[in-house]
This record gives sequence, structure tokens and C-alpha cells, in this order.
Amino acid sequence: MVSSEGTIAYSKEAYSTMSHIFVPVVDQERNPLMPTTASRARKWIKSGKATHFWKGGLFCVRLNVEPSARVLQPVAVGIDPGSKREGYSVTSAAHTYLNIQAQARDGVKEAEQRSTQMRRSRRGRDTPCRKPRLNRKQSKKKLPPSSRARWHWKLRLATFLCQLLPVSVFVVEDIEAQTKANKRRWNSRFSPLQVGKHWFYEELGEQFGLKKTGKKVAEVWEAHCIDAWVLAYSAVGGQKKPDNTRLVCISPLSWHHRQLHRFEPEKGGKRKLYGGTFSQGIKRGMLVKHPKWGKAYVGGTMDGKLSLHDLQTGKRLTQSAKVTDCRLIKVLRWKTRLVPLATAKKGTLASSPASKARGIRKRRFL
Repeated sequence: MVSSEGTIAYSKEAYSTMSHIFVPVVDQERNPLMPTTASRARKWIKSGKATHFWKGGLFCVRLNVEPSARVLQPVAVGIDPGSKREGYSVTSAAHTYLNIQAQARDGVKEAEQRSTQMRRSRRGRDTPCRKPRLNRKQSKKKLPPSSRARWHWKLRLATFLCQLLPVSVFVVEDIEAQTKANKRRWNSRFSPLQVGKHWFYEELGEQFGLKKTGKKVAEVWEAHCIDAWVLAYSAVGGQKKPDNTRLVCISPLSWHHRQLHRFEPEKGGKRKLYGGTFSQGIKRGMLVKHPKWGKAYVGGTMDGKLSLHDLQTGKRLTQSAKVTDCRLIKVLRWKTRLVPLATAKKGTLASSPASKARGIRKRRFL
């Protein structure tokens, strides 16, 4: 379970240290069922009882026959919001099925400021423009663009999880209290809920033998998913220790939606076109297969050529890919990566087609 393009290559020693990995299961009508283990999913696929597919970077199976049982256990999703990273833990009383650390949606506030600056600067130039309209948003209650983007990203992930797993309840951390300006001592202890929350997490961590790390941007289960797991545990109960701490990292693909052109004009006073969500008629974020760079996703465009990016890191591979050489596969909405276990150091090393084309051998686990 890594991405729709990767393969898992581990040695026997690595399998002995690997925690449980569960595979989402859906029926013929795409209704989510209880997840299964990877070994059972392989048997189903080999016997023809199921067909594998990728969705959102996760490996899933679709049953080709009627399931033997449709009993669904209570499944809770704990969500730990954060300013930089967010934690999601899908848990039942029996197992922990999935742990996701998602990169928070940021950069919207700065993009809106640049958009406003460009719009105001165009008023002083001789450019075609429509007649000014009344401020139709003045009397309407509306979330700021940055807050709306952050919480819409959480809603997208929650909807995605409901499509693959039989989620029965969401548990989200929510603390609300009044703060005062220039009152540092008051704000640090402004609410017994806030103070009690930290104490509660510490006590639960000691009781369950869990320890939270202070590195908020670290790609480890103890950074954010530990709080998300505790929240989910409070709803469904069950085991006092998670049997699955594998971490799936997700980061959204961001585009310059409304930037029409470059900020600075080129020679002749013309500003080069920039931004948008299409490159040479292809949706940006489209997964394509290139004969040289392998599978990558489409980014920007320049001089009639496409820019291709690495699926896991987002690093640009080339700016001169021809449209005719790219075979379209599907549109990607985010980047997905399975964090390898720190103890599985003896696993089989692999390299991507893109690294082979560059002549670089990447030492990493796929």
C-alpha cells in the first residue's frame, strides 16, 4: 500500500518486522466492507474472487462475488488538526486499519494577496476589463479563503475515507475558549479544557505505553496520528495499543489557479501567460506514462512542451516532454507515499524509472 505506481519490494527479514497492513474492500456496487489483510487479498486476486484497483494512492480490492458476510463493525476516524500536519487514524475495536499524516493546505492567503495586487495593478493599465460590479459578498457570512481551503481539504479526505472504509463516526479535536491580547499568562491557561486536554493525552499515553514526539513535522506515527488514534479509541474502545503504526503521508497538489500572467513583463512590455489548471489541453495532475521518465504527473508547460514531476517527491523531472509521447492514465488529486519502517533496513532497494533515466540510483524503499 504505497501508491498507484509503486511496488513493494522487501526481503524476508523486513517482513518479520513489518506491522499489519490492511487492504480496503468494496463489493460489486462499490459499497465499502470491512478491510482484510494483504495475504488474504492476494489469495482473492489469484483465485479470481476479487480485482485489485488503486484509489487515492491506496491499494484496494473489489469483490467479484457476493461477500460471505456483510456484518460491519463500528469504525471510527480520529482527526487531529494542525497548522502544518494533520493526523487521521481509522480504528475499530479489533484493529487499526489506516494511519494518515496529511500536509495541511497552506499558501492560500499569500496567493490571494498576490491576486489582489495583480488585479489592482491592471486597473492602471490599458487592458480589457469588465464593468465593476457591486460587492455581492459584503452582506454574506463567508469563511476566509485560507480557512475554507484548510477545512475543505479535511472534508475531501473524510469523504475519501468513507468511500473505501465503513466509517461509522468521526471524532475531531475541538477546543474553544476566549483569549486576550497581550495576556500571555492568561492565554497559556485560559481554559481548563485546553489544560486538561494535554494532561489527558499524557495520561493515556502513559497508560497505553505511548509517547508523543515534539517534532510536529516528522514523518512518524508519534507526531500526529497518536492523538488521532486516542480520539478514535475513545469512540470504539478495543485494544490499548495499535497493531498498525504504518504511516501514509499525503500532500495536496497545488496550482496557480487565478494567476493570469507573470508579475514582471518581458521584452516588448508583454507579460507571459502563467497559471491555470491545464497544460496543452491536459489537466494538471494527470498521471501519464512517458517512454523515458516512466510514470509521472503533468505540471506546467513551456514552448509547447510539458513539465513532468515525480510522483512521490513532486520534483520536476523534465520540461521538454512531448504531448504525443505521454499516455494519459488518470487524474491525481494528491501525492501519496508509504513511510518505510525504520527497522526494515535490510529490504530490497529499488529505483524508479525516472532515476534510471537520470543515471542516479536512489537508495529508498518503494
